[in-house]
Amino acid sequence: MSGLDVLDDARLAAELERLPDWRHRAGGLATVYKLPSSAAALAFIAAVGEIAEDLVHHPDLDWRYRRVYVRFSTHDAGGAVTAKDVDAAHRTTLRAAALDAVAEPERYPESLSP
Repeated sequence: MSGLDVLDDARLAAELERLPDWRHRAGGLATVYKLPSSAAALAFIAAVGEIAEDLVHHPDLDWRYRRVYVRFSTHDAGGAVTAKDVDAAHRTTLRAAALDAVAEPERYPESLSP
């Protein structure tokens, strides 16, 4: 895990305070966004793809009509959240807001966890 900026519990809690759309689930940061339409959901997925390519950090995604389930984790960190996950979550939140998405993090199911 050398070179990875792994967040300890206190730092993770502080970051989650700044990320109200997100929850800590199965070693990553997870949420669900509900978009105004299926087309908007696909535009959001494309936006998340741009973020992933920019950061070279790719999320788990699941698309269900108007809802997109997103989870960022750093596999090399062995189930810990890193600064890269936090950065990706912040960027994703901004893109979601631009597309009028509504966060529903409580809807992220355990069945989507690895």
